[in-house]
Amino acid sequence: MNASLQTVEFTRDQCVAGLRTALRILDKWNASGEQACRILRISRSTYTRGRQGDAQWSVSLDMDQMHRISFVLNIHAALRTIFDNPENVYGFPGMENANAFFNGRTPLDVMAQGDFISLYETFRRVDALRGAQW
Repeated sequence: MNASLQTVEFTRDQCVAGLRTALRILDKWNASGEQACRILRISRSTYTRGRQGDAQWSVSLDMDQMHRISFVLNIHAALRTIFDNPENVYGFPGMENANAFFNGRTPLDVMAQGDFISLYETFRRVDALRGAQW
């Protein structure tokens, strides 16, 4: 089998840890439950259960969902690199942005469109603020 065609399997523990971390970040960004569900492509029940502290709960996520979680984590990491104060780290995603891509919308509004490319392009714009080259 061609190595490039192999799929990555995530354990349920990895899925739970990633989801819960992404949900905590989205909460700190003041994302609504509806926005979080669209950004991560999860159901409302998965959102609700993921925010609870039930140690026995587990979830299985697909590659697309795990990539979405990764983008949220990487956007957060970039914001922590760019800004020194928590108000900007957590407030930036909810601020209107004059960048041509955002066109006056907030990064959260763009990500919450729900399509993968909006999340990816938001990551690219935020990452570029710290000097990353694409």
